[in-house]
Amino acid sequence: MNNRKNTTKLLVISAMFAALTCVATMIIKVPSPLNGYVNLGDSIVLLAGWMLPPAYGFMAAGIGSAMADVFSGYALYAPATFVIKGIMAVIANRLAKKSTVAGGIIAELAMVGGYLLFESFLYGFVPSLANIPANCVQGIVCLVIALVAIRFVKRNPDSFNF
Repeated sequence: MNNRKNTTKLLVISAMFAALTCVATMIIKVPSPLNGYVNLGDSIVLLAGWMLPPAYGFMAAGIGSAMADVFSGYALYAPATFVIKGIMAVIANRLAKKSTVAGGIIAELAMVGGYLLFESFLYGFVPSLANIPANCVQGIVCLVIALVAIRFVKRNPDSFNF
C-alpha cells in the first residue's frame, strides 16, 4: 500500500509541475525573432528536473511546455518543445547530483541547441541563428529563478520526499 501511495503522490506532484510549467510559460511571453517567444517556463522545467525522478520530470516538463505552445497558438512547436523540455529536465536531474548550477546550465544549452536544430528545419540554419540570443536570455533568467526557488525547497526537504 505504501508504494501505491507514493506513486499517487508522485503523479499528483508531476501533474502540478506540468500545470505550473504551462502557466509560467504563458504568463509572460516576449516574441522572439522567428515566431517563438521568451518565457519563464524553463524555471519550472528545471525545478521539475531537480525534484522529480527522470521519467516524471521529463513528462511534467514536456507536457506542460507543449500545452503552453498549443494554448498560445504555437502548435507547430509543440512536438519539438515536448522533447526539448523533457530532455532539459532529465539533464538537470542527472547532473544535479554533481552540481545543480552545472546541470541547469547544460540543460539550458540543450534548449538553445534543440530549438536551433528544430528551427533550422523550419526556416534554414542561418535565419535560425537569430533566436539564439533570445533563447540564451530566457535560459539565464530562468536558471537564476530556479536556483533561488530550489534554495527555498531545500529548506523543507520533506515536502518532496517520495
